Amino acid sequence: MVRAAAHPLRKVIPFAALLPMALTVIVGYLGTVLWSFKTSLTNARSFPSDTFVGMAQYTRLFENERWILSLQNLALYGVLFILACLIIGFLLAVFIDQNVTGEGVLRTVFLYPYAMSFVATGLVWQWILTPGNGIEQAAVHMGFADFTFDWIVDQDMVMYTIVIATVWQASGLVMALMLAGLRGIDGEIWKAARLDGIPTWRVYLSIVLPMLAPTIATVLLLLTTAVVKLFDAVVAMTQGGPGTASEVPAKFIMDHLFGRANIALASAGAIVMLLPVLALVAPYVYARSRKARA
Repeated sequence: MVRAAAHPLRKVIPFAALLPMALTVIVGYLGTVLWSFKTSLTNARSFPSDTFVGMAQYTRLFENERWILSLQNLALYGVLFILACLIIGFLLAVFIDQNVTGEGVLRTVFLYPYAMSFVATGLVWQWILTPGNGIEQAAVHMGFADFTFDWIVDQDMVMYTIVIATVWQASGLVMALMLAGLRGIDGEIWKAARLDGIPTWRVYLSIVLPMLAPTIATVLLLLTTAVVKLFDAVVAMTQGGPGTASEVPAKFIMDHLFGRANIALASAGAIVMLLPVLALVAPYVYARSRKARA
């Protein structure tokens, strides 16, 4: 029996279905990136300008003490946030992987904070950490009359409060990804390790963690992207204060874009913050494409 010729539209339909996403990527992402880069090379203030000034905005950016402080804060935050999320998320995944009672409830409880917005998280933690409320008030009611916890209003400690709040929110996602990776490991490995008398901690360190390398790479990419985008939690908890002690690049950019009417400087900051993301994403995408072709 002769098969009927495929209708020409059948070849076009898949491409037509992808067209909206392709337009979104080309116009909504690549287009805005190119526009931001072009604007960063001009002297635009409240409105776009065609007056070319070269790299002057980038020079001004790195001569700005507030920008340098924001980068330092982001570096401190990024290291602590990523390490804490990886450690806590992995330990939670290991705990749940032991087939504990109520596993489904525990997974939901640990993952639920990630479903909340950073604004809601920031406002809740602001109340918890504000002197006279939350932790300090609870300690006083328990009889510790001299107890104080004023990190959120301390210029030297305020960034640690943001780490605490965001780790609480994001570690559940890391747990879910790590748990999926652990469940993909062959159970025969554990049987062989027990027969050989290998300690459990050594199995995790020498066998399990190397096997979780692809999962860890995905987690690192997601967490690093979250670090670069840090904005909502800072605004909700501290507004960048006290003073500028918790200033971060995204807040600096938004303040200059809307508050100080300096589009060009804000665009230069945005382009600078795009570079570390590209530096991480490009090798990841390249490695995945090579693995797919292999």
